[in-house]
Amino acid sequence: MKHKTAHQGPSQRQLRVGEHVRHVIAECLTRGHFHDEILLDAGKVTVTEVRMSPDLRNATAYVMALGGQDMEDILPALNHNASVFQKEINAKSDLKFTPKVKFKLDDSFDNAQRLEGILSNIHYSDQE
Repeated sequence: MKHKTAHQGPSQRQLRVGEHVRHVIAECLTRGHFHDEILLDAGKVTVTEVRMSPDLRNATAYVMALGGQDMEDILPALNHNASVFQKEINAKSDLKFTPKVKFKLDDSFDNAQRLEGILSNIHYSDQE
């Protein structure tokens, strides 16, 4: 029996279920059947990735709004309405347990831009 080590990434099953959950959440956002006024424009929210816990009972959905606007309002509203997404996941999946969904801001694009800015400002001594 192999033992998982700390540096090992997600299993194929976690990746597959995460991608399925991402599609369900994205479809739910596009349809926009929410009672929360803040989420009426939720179609502009992109689900970039869903990471599943090893037991598939928890899902972390990384989201960002087109242009990055209003995320300080949208993110809490998404988390407040997580049960809507969980019901949809339950209806469209044959998982033993419906995962508890938590939404987080995907700041990987901001980090990449910041890193690119830092790297572009480096002056190499052999170029001077």
